Amino acid sequence: MLLIIENKLPKFNKKMNQLTNQTFRKAAHELVDWMADFLENVENLPTKSQVKPKDIYNQLPEMPPQESEAMATVFEDFKSIILPGITHWQSPNFFAYFPANSSYPSVLAEMLMSTLGAQCMIWETSPAAAELEEKVMNWLKEMMNLPRNWEGVIQDTASTATLCALLTAREKASQFQINETGFEAQKYRIYCSSQCHSSIDKAVKIAGFGVENLVKVAVNDDLTINAKALEIAVESDIKNGFHPLFVMLALGTTSTIALDAVRPVGEICEKHQIWLHLDAAYAGSALILPEYQDMIDGIEMADSFVFNPHKWLFTNFDCTAYFVKDVDALLNTFTILPEYLKTQTRGQVNDYRDWGVPLGRRFRALKLWFVIRNFGVKGLQEKLRFHIELAKKLETEIELHNDFENVFPRSLNGVFFRYKPEKITDLKILNQLNEQLLNRLNQSGELYLSHTKINGIYLIRMIIAQTNVEQRHIDKAWAEICQAVIYLDTTDLSK
Repeated sequence: MLLIIENKLPKFNKKMNQLTNQTFRKAAHELVDWMADFLENVENLPTKSQVKPKDIYNQLPEMPPQESEAMATVFEDFKSIILPGITHWQSPNFFAYFPANSSYPSVLAEMLMSTLGAQCMIWETSPAAAELEEKVMNWLKEMMNLPRNWEGVIQDTASTATLCALLTAREKASQFQINETGFEAQKYRIYCSSQCHSSIDKAVKIAGFGVENLVKVAVNDDLTINAKALEIAVESDIKNGFHPLFVMLALGTTSTIALDAVRPVGEICEKHQIWLHLDAAYAGSALILPEYQDMIDGIEMADSFVFNPHKWLFTNFDCTAYFVKDVDALLNTFTILPEYLKTQTRGQVNDYRDWGVPLGRRFRALKLWFVIRNFGVKGLQEKLRFHIELAKKLETEIELHNDFENVFPRSLNGVFFRYKPEKITDLKILNQLNEQLLNRLNQSGELYLSHTKINGIYLIRMIIAQTNVEQRHIDKAWAEICQAVIYLDTTDLSK
């Protein structure tokens, strides 16, 4: 007897609000028009978001929608709810931290990346992604005059690249046995200056060394690492049974863009067979300028180098360039080959999932390729030199003002200053005044600055690096700074 089984599969009915190819096309054109208008007028928006904690959260419904909502409705909520909670990193009035720069070619490439939706873990899953990445990293190597025998890979952030370097150093020193058997005894030491980025602290924790084995070395008056202090620390550790493993130098430091000297530290590392990692996350972009090549004098003694095109090379976040001398050590650290990832092309091509922590990889090389081609090397150089000149002019303005001072000399396009009226000498009061000044400026929405504290001095950092910044933006910012001090509240400052 023939059994007729009723088809119980649910039927999918496309709701009228869900995007089709035609409605997607219309919405995309509208969004691109909005994006162009936004980028043209972003300098007129509050640079730092003015919302208070939970302002955005409380405007959002408790439960997700059960039915399809029109894209026009979603986009209106984006503009009315989300946009006020965005700090505008692409504003030429953004001078805080370090930039997360974008540019027109980079945005266009990001749109194509999202459209392709490629998963670029191995060559087979997108050959063009792997081969473009290899070529673009070679371009960067030429542009920056890095050692020709090094190999490069794109990571997501410098924090990830530093972790990769630390893990590779660990495995190479242990003949790749820690990956197999784990730590038997903790004897390794890692070194950096007291001014290095906190990503090394996190990497040391993740890699299993423990922060007690991270040695923070003293710095010179210019806040660069003291090579003699490093050598003393290394030799003392050797006498006490430790294995000096890894040194990280900052080209430049997070607070003041201080540039550690590579050669004297490289000589120490070569003598004691220590992995030398160069963290040039922000300042590394300056190496495309021949006049800044002295930053890497001695780089041939280093083992790895990282910088972020997503900071000062106009390629939007995230895009980190990581270079290594010993690529075999990198591959031996991270390669895992389950059956489902075996391919016939293995060994003939770069499978970049073996070059770092994640298996999944975005097509980041595309936006770097777009940027380099659209700007050209000369165009990129012109931008960087212009930003440095703007910083030089501001440094001079501060020197000429009786109530302000440059706390540290300008480094590249970073200026580090404070408000210091002639009649006030008490450090505590000066720190309070500068903190109040910074808060007033940032709350105005007219510009966004950040601060640091060095040797007990609270200072304001102004990093002039946004893609479209012009002299008029610096003039406006300096006028705002000078005007804001008039309204500082000096009541009870001495308490």
